[in-house]
Amino acid sequence: MTDKQNKHETAQLPFWKTKNMAEMSQTEWESLCDNCGKCCCIRMEDDITGDIYITDVSCKLFDPATCQCIDYANRSKIVPDCVTLTKDNVEQLNWMPQTCAYRLVADGKDLPDYHHLISGSRDSIHEAGMSVQGAVTSELKVPAEEHITRITIWPGEPDIG
Repeated sequence: MTDKQNKHETAQLPFWKTKNMAEMSQTEWESLCDNCGKCCCIRMEDDITGDIYITDVSCKLFDPATCQCIDYANRSKIVPDCVTLTKDNVEQLNWMPQTCAYRLVADGKDLPDYHHLISGSRDSIHEAGMSVQGAVTSELKVPAEEHITRITIWPGEPDIG
């Protein structure tokens, strides 16, 4: 195969297969998010084991119908413990969902068929049942002491324990 053929084949591959995260534009980076909403669910960490448990309780800024933040630009100001996922910290955030596109790409894996960059539709993740759409309750409606009773396993995530 000639260099010209190699360059042509590389040019036809999607950006997440040809660039590392540091090389991605902001638009490319943002487009990786599949709007599953799993990262917007309240998590708890076991102080002894370090295990992370996810609930069906969402951040107060999460819209369960659209699976998007209602104030994305100001989320860190409104919710100080909101973690802003970046190209620099994505590989250190072990609590990110197993199905997260950022995590998959960081681990050198491909995007699933239901991801909008593969399917061409932002709805395919919801149609595949891989989002939290319509299945969460806002933290404004669930007292913090009840969060432990709301632990769940979302589709595509490993069983607890």
